[in-house]
Amino acid sequence: MNTASTAPGTTAPSTERATRQAEVVQALLQHLPAHALLWHTEDTTPYECDGLTAYRQRPLVVALPETEAQVQAVLRACHHLGVPVVARGAGTGLSGGALPHTLGVTLSLAKFNQILSLDPVSRTARVQCGVRNLAISEAAAPYGLYYAPDPSSQIACTIGGNIAENSGGVHCLKYGLTVHNVLRVRGFTAEGDEVTFGSEALDAPGYDLLAAV
Repeated sequence: MNTASTAPGTTAPSTERATRQAEVVQALLQHLPAHALLWHTEDTTPYECDGLTAYRQRPLVVALPETEAQVQAVLRACHHLGVPVVARGAGTGLSGGALPHTLGVTLSLAKFNQILSLDPVSRTARVQCGVRNLAISEAAAPYGLYYAPDPSSQIACTIGGNIAENSGGVHCLKYGLTVHNVLRVRGFTAEGDEVTFGSEALDAPGYDLLAAV
C-alpha cells in the first residue's frame, strides 16, 4: 500500500489556517487578478508535492503571476505579512524543492514561458524561467545547436527549476551541470528586490555569485 506523509513540523490547526488564508488572499488580490490566485482545496491539491510524492501538503495559496511586476508585488506582500514563499516550476524535481509550506504561498512561474532571444553566433539564448528545457534545444536545432544539460524530465522541466536544482543529465559528463551552462540570472529576493547574478560575458569581475546561488 502506498502512503504519503507531510513534512514534520509543518501542520497547522484548521482555524489558524483559515484565518491566515483569508488574510493572505485579501492581500494578494490587490496585486493579482482573481484567475491568478488559487486557494480552494480542489485547486491547490495539484500543487501539494513535486516529483517527490512521498511528502504532500497543500499550500495556503497558489499565486500564478503573469508579469515580473506581479511577481515582485507578491513577494513584497508576503514579506510584509511574514508568509513563507516557495517558488515552483514544472514540479518535476525529486528533491522536494517545490514542497509547499502549509501556511505559505506557492509561487508558480509556469506562465513565464517565452524564449526572448537566441543568438547562434554567440551560442546563447535569453529565456524566461518557465521555458521548458527541451524547448531551448528545439529552438536551437535549426542552427545545429542544443542546450547540453538534459535531465530525464527535460520534456517537461523548466530552466528555472534546472537552475534552482543545478540539474545535469547524460551530457553533463562532457559539458557540465546547469551552473556551467548559464551566464546570467536575473530575479528577485524574498523581499521583492531585483537582483542579478553573473554576466553576459564569459568572464565577469568579482566573485562568482551565480555558482554560489
